[in-house]
Amino acid sequence: MSEIARRPVALAPLSPGLSPQTMAWVTELRAQFAALGISICLFSRLHPIDKGTVSRYLSGKRVPTDRWFLDKILALRTASGESVTEEVREHLTNLQLAALQVAHPHEYRLRKATDELDIAVTRWKEAERYAHNLEQQLNERTHALEAVLAETDRLRVAWDHDRAQFLEEIARLTEQLALARGRALKTEERVQEMEALLSQLETQQPDEGGSAADIVDDQVSWRSATAYMAAAQSQVVWITSPAGVAIEDAPQWRAITGQGLEEYLTSTWLGVVHPEERQRTENAWREARREHNIFEWNCRVRTRASGYRHFEVRAVPIIRHGRLVEWVGINTDVTRQREAEEMRGKLTDQLGAATLRTARLQGATAMLAEALTVEQVVQVISDVGRTALAADRSAVALLDTDRAALKLINGEGAIGDEIPLSYPNLMTMAVNRRRPVLAESPESLKAQLLEAGGDEEVLAGFLAHGDERAWVGLPLLAAGRALGALRFSFTRPQKISQEDGVFLEALAGQCALAVERATLFEREHRTAETLQRSLLPDRLPVVKGLVLAQRFRSGSRHVQVGGDWYDAFVLQDGRVAAVVGDVMGKGVKAAAGMGRIRNAMRALALTNPPPAAVLTGLDQLHQSEGDEQITTLAYMLVEPTTGECTLALAGHPPPLLISPEGTATLCDVEPSAPLGWPSPRGHARFLIPPGHTAVLYSDGLVKGRKRGLDAGLAQLCATASMAPKGVVKSPQLLLDYLIDQMLSVFTQDDDVTMLALHVPAPADPMQSSMTPCSCRPVPSPAPSV
Repeated sequence: MSEIARRPVALAPLSPGLSPQTMAWVTELRAQFAALGISICLFSRLHPIDKGTVSRYLSGKRVPTDRWFLDKILALRTASGESVTEEVREHLTNLQLAALQVAHPHEYRLRKATDELDIAVTRWKEAERYAHNLEQQLNERTHALEAVLAETDRLRVAWDHDRAQFLEEIARLTEQLALARGRALKTEERVQEMEALLSQLETQQPDEGGSAADIVDDQVSWRSATAYMAAAQSQVVWITSPAGVAIEDAPQWRAITGQGLEEYLTSTWLGVVHPEERQRTENAWREARREHNIFEWNCRVRTRASGYRHFEVRAVPIIRHGRLVEWVGINTDVTRQREAEEMRGKLTDQLGAATLRTARLQGATAMLAEALTVEQVVQVISDVGRTALAADRSAVALLDTDRAALKLINGEGAIGDEIPLSYPNLMTMAVNRRRPVLAESPESLKAQLLEAGGDEEVLAGFLAHGDERAWVGLPLLAAGRALGALRFSFTRPQKISQEDGVFLEALAGQCALAVERATLFEREHRTAETLQRSLLPDRLPVVKGLVLAQRFRSGSRHVQVGGDWYDAFVLQDGRVAAVVGDVMGKGVKAAAGMGRIRNAMRALALTNPPPAAVLTGLDQLHQSEGDEQITTLAYMLVEPTTGECTLALAGHPPPLLISPEGTATLCDVEPSAPLGWPSPRGHARFLIPPGHTAVLYSDGLVKGRKRGLDAGLAQLCATASMAPKGVVKSPQLLLDYLIDQMLSVFTQDDDVTMLALHVPAPADPMQSSMTPCSCRPVPSPAPSV
């Protein structure tokens, strides 16, 4: 390099006819040669370039179309020991581009298109790498979701097992209830038979003219028959005077009660009646003796074993010649009957409670299965707490493992207060212990929290100022992992049985599963939306004489992304390219296809912008890659100063034209086949007069499961015609109006993408009276790219 630097440099003077841009570039280039001290001949020997080309470069007769010549000069300067900064390199490159644009416009455009294509390919590859990473993340989340579903199946099997146990218990209780009812029925039949026999004996009174012996014989026969029947029915017979004093011994009764003979003769059967019932029994017995009515009573009687059994007492007055002569009574042990009735009532209550718990759990499971978001799950849990548990208040908290705390969530799904796991609380205790925490009274809650390390003064203040009197804390566990906790409270003391505890644990398991599923769904949905929106342009270009607006509304209720997209950019000649496309399908594959088509379309439009040529190039790209995805798009070139448009449709719905008065029409042009199908491509021309708006849209706006494409297009024109004038003048308001009105009738089941191009009306009213022209197809076939 020292030898090179010592050589003299002799350059001819520049021609005065050079343009300022070329003059600036050549002056800087000659300065670089002078700084190196290198001649044209030596430079030609060092590099594969002829001297004539170098001479034309240094005289300004030609400007190099690539950066090779400039890079070699800067490399020589670096080799000579002089550092070249990036600012210097960028300055020289900009001077070369300015000179190339003036000297050789076509080569300049080719150079710019090549650079844009390189950038587009680079972005395309980056988008594919990003999509690949997101696909890996989605696969990982999918595996996690499959694990959750497996856990759901396991819990469902466990629930079926518990349900089978509940049904077996219900069947056993039903069988016991049937046995108890049978025993009670037999006892009732025996009592009815005894009452019938007693009634027959009462009606068999001797005639008034009968002898005393006959009376005695009848009385003996009656007593013998009564005693025989009582013995047959396991009953005890007793006889008293008209005043209620025992006149005969009752050995069977004394054997049951353990009374002595003297005690029985003094107090009769009343002496062993339960003290709580004795006074009422004596009053009823005294009233029956006074009125000479049949005495019927139920009471508890002390037995020899110092226990009490239930007896039914029935006494009949014996009347001879109109005079009461004695009382004959029968005491029947009805303890088994009473126990059977009590057991029947208890079993009926248990059966009803088990059926109610099962129905409530099934209802809660059904509602939780339909909840997709955490907000919906929290609302369902609140409803279940009010209906199934009759709780007055409820709360849900999710576990933040990084912060080791529970975050309360209100009914709107917002994050509220934060409770550290180390703080003694009903929900933190449930999470730490991995089991329900039940407090049936304020005393029970206070004792449990004090045992966990709570502050006594704080607890006393909480219990004194609050109206809650019972609490339930449930951990949300999924595969043994804590997700959060539930809290139900009651403004009254609440008795929680063992069956209620089983129901609460089953309810907590279903709630935990729903919370995990909703959390995973929201996370995946946010990831999918981020991926789809990252592939769309950040903002629309600002163009004088044209107002652009866009709207995108996702229609997927699941985590997959769609293939709808839009784009708008300014070409080198000042025209605006606008496009709306739709890659059929869902998922990362559709998103990657959408990014690939969008980048390729930009590169083709910058190189050869006519719509027919761009669609032909996209067809070739589609066919070369063997892509089986169906892709439709509408591509339009707009001249901002005149409103003239060139349109090409590839299986896409036609644009909508709206006048300032609200008249809406569809561009009358036949769409060609979707991309990749072998068919000739053409384009049509039409005009967007001042004050008018052209709207490009995807088929999700006009087509659905319950609405065909033709009906949707007719409804779109009718809806746009009814738009208020203030809405028509603003493309942003117009797009919002069209989306709200079109999607208000049918449920949205696909993405909706819209792009509006509005030509503002001038101040001259004569110019604003222009009407849009019909689309005129260009008959010539489109050139290939």
